[in-house]
Amino acid sequence: MAGTTHTYALSLTWTGNRGTGTSGYRDYDRDVVARADTEGGPPALELSSDPTFRGDRTRWNPEQLLVAALSECHLLSFLHVAVMHGVTVVAYEDSPTGTMVQEGIGGRFTGVVLRPVVTITDPSQVDLMPRLHHEASQACFIAASVSFPVTHEPTTLVAGSHLNNGTGELPTS
Repeated sequence: MAGTTHTYALSLTWTGNRGTGTSGYRDYDRDVVARADTEGGPPALELSSDPTFRGDRTRWNPEQLLVAALSECHLLSFLHVAVMHGVTVVAYEDSPTGTMVQEGIGGRFTGVVLRPVVTITDPSQVDLMPRLHHEASQACFIAASVSFPVTHEPTTLVAGSHLNNGTGELPTS
């Protein structure tokens, strides 16, 4: 059985020519504008390279975008899985970290750690959270597409709860 194919078209324009192009390593900016090729699509993204590589720290870099894509994909997959299991999620935050190793002029990601903090309404469903994170991980298209580990250090909070010395925090894995 053939799967459904989805295509995501973008246009990227380098805007970092200071007048002499790439005449030297320090003679150009790493500024790029990305646009979705869809009518009425999302706003343009102002991109650059990591500041370590002479990029503009006020713009998103590819490494940040990769980590953000993995985090958002897990979030959206988790919300879907929660609905399928009858779990009401009222808040979700993440503070992911990606690790990249530079090797010569190239490099590669060696891993991303997601740290979702999920607030649910029913304390009896806390024990279900590890399973939901696992299912969300399996459902995430982006995580399934990378060749490095994407791990999770989730925390579950119960809305209105005063568990664990008043913090309401219940670590899950």
